[in-house]
Amino acid sequence: MSAGITTVTSTDYIIHHLTNLSHGEGLWQVNIDTLFFSIALGAVFLTIMGLAARRATSGVPGGLQNFAEILVEFVDRQVKDTFHGRNPVIAPLALTIFCWVFLWNLMDLVPVDVLPEFGKLLGVHYLRVVPSTDLNATFGLSLTVLLLIVFYSLKVKGPVGYAKELLTHPFGPYLFPANLLLNVVELLAKPISLALRLFGNLYAGEMIFILIALMYGAGWLLGPLAGVLQLGWAIFHLLIITLQAFIFMVLTIVYLSMAHEESH
Repeated sequence: MSAGITTVTSTDYIIHHLTNLSHGEGLWQVNIDTLFFSIALGAVFLTIMGLAARRATSGVPGGLQNFAEILVEFVDRQVKDTFHGRNPVIAPLALTIFCWVFLWNLMDLVPVDVLPEFGKLLGVHYLRVVPSTDLNATFGLSLTVLLLIVFYSLKVKGPVGYAKELLTHPFGPYLFPANLLLNVVELLAKPISLALRLFGNLYAGEMIFILIALMYGAGWLLGPLAGVLQLGWAIFHLLIITLQAFIFMVLTIVYLSMAHEESH
């Protein structure tokens, strides 16, 4: 091997694509790429919906208005079918979660080398472009849902009513230690399941795209096969990314609906 030439193995390639652009260490580590793409995609969502609102007309609607109305009606229908309380915040929250998580996931369809290679031109050596493949992002969103669950439980049921629910259900007041343990485990399981489900599905999808990308450099036989596999997986992955955004939204609505139920 000539001096100055470095061989990049498959393992190096995978590790490079799974490494975040980060700052700090340990508990204080911040994944800059996750924050950047999350904020950027949030801005995209706000811009699109803002344009739709400004261009809204009572006459013949344009394509953007039709798209926004279909999206809003779809989310509103899910809220009406699932949420049994009264809270004007739930529908906008559900719409935001669905669109934001979908845009997170949609970044997985960008060819794995395009943005990282562009980042190298700017001096950025590590760049992960799919926020939902970062456990910090999925847990951050699910912990926000947990805080909303606790907030509305306290607001609707009151501190005494919520404490009574935690201590007396399902086994009655005399087994309050068991009741409290089960209810706390159930409460903590909600954000954990939300975060891990989204992270696991998108992480697996990202790995498959990376492995397919490796096939392009594996010779004339696997190169064309990689193209077919990438197209097929991308089409199938469209269903996965939409379904994961939908599941996260619906479970959030269900959990908040349970938080609004009055104690008996």
